[in-house]
Amino acid sequence: MTRPHGLRQVWGRLHVTARDLPFAVLLFSLAFVPSLRGSGTDIGAVAERPYDALAVVAIGLQALSLALRRQWPVVCLALVGAGFVLDQLHGYHTVAGSALPLALLSTGAHLERYRRTTVAVGSVTYVLFVAELVRRGTGEPAAEFVSFYVAMCLLWGGGAWLRSTRIAEAERRHQVAEQTRAAERARIARELHDVVTHHVTAMVVQAEAARYLTAAPERLDETLTAITDTGRRAVADLRHLLDLLNPDHGEGSRTPPVGRLLTLVEQTRRAGQPVEFTEKGTPAASTGSADLVAYRVVQEALTNALKYAHGQATSVLVRHSERDITVEVGTDGPGKRPVTSPGGSGRGLAGLRERVDVLGGEFEAGPRPGGGFAVRARIPTGRRP
Repeated sequence: MTRPHGLRQVWGRLHVTARDLPFAVLLFSLAFVPSLRGSGTDIGAVAERPYDALAVVAIGLQALSLALRRQWPVVCLALVGAGFVLDQLHGYHTVAGSALPLALLSTGAHLERYRRTTVAVGSVTYVLFVAELVRRGTGEPAAEFVSFYVAMCLLWGGGAWLRSTRIAEAERRHQVAEQTRAAERARIARELHDVVTHHVTAMVVQAEAARYLTAAPERLDETLTAITDTGRRAVADLRHLLDLLNPDHGEGSRTPPVGRLLTLVEQTRRAGQPVEFTEKGTPAASTGSADLVAYRVVQEALTNALKYAHGQATSVLVRHSERDITVEVGTDGPGKRPVTSPGGSGRGLAGLRERVDVLGGEFEAGPRPGGGFAVRARIPTGRRP
């Protein structure tokens, strides 16, 4: 079963000239089949004559030159055209004359430069060829020459259409690739923002609080330990994110291994933020990306609570159902914003909204009527009851 696939791979690695050569050789061979002699293209009504050495040259120019039709299309068309002229003026009328339509189609499809010049030179050459036939007095009506020229123009136009289609498809693929890269960069930026901002904010708040604990060594040691633990969690989350960006990383759980909600809440509490955590329902066995998005919503909301309402009471409610995960995070406030807290970029909530929208959920964030700030999200799990 693997042998045909291997042969296709070997064939695909060959140069285009080598891949076009077998057909050129086949056409060259057919021209010498006795039953096919004199059954080729006949324009100008020149009297038929038997093959001679010049006939072999004409056949070779027409048939074998097709091996160059994609690598050097202009050279191919020139050689095929020269062989066709010899073929018709001497009355051989070989089946190798069918190479001219193929050469025109290929040149129209693969020629990149001097296209108009090629058309002009080809048209002038055809006029000179017709003039020679008329001079020889073959008696062919003018309509035959015109119709043949129109047919050749249609073949060139067909090749040009194939070329434009190929270019349009290449442009479409390029745009899709650019959009994919942009989406991947945005996803990486969101992941980095969610991971780094939360941990760094917690470390900054804890370090700021440590300034005022020099008189209480036990509390100072506890705070420094919390900062160390937060830094380790940040490193672990970043390593997990880098694993996800690794092409060799398998399809596993995308939830950070040390980033469960309880750990996240406990870390925020140690940074000085009173958090009440409630989780209702039983998490589904498989939720796709919903579990990760719910985690990011809580993470971003707690990060903002630390930055903008430090010390204010915060509540986290997570409800699990068969259809979705609902997250509600509310903070009383406003509290006193730490002077050394990292400034907001506005990317966090916007990134959360994009994450939730992608999964077909609902997201809202804004001030609460009684004061403070609330973040709510409903994230479908993609499961049906």
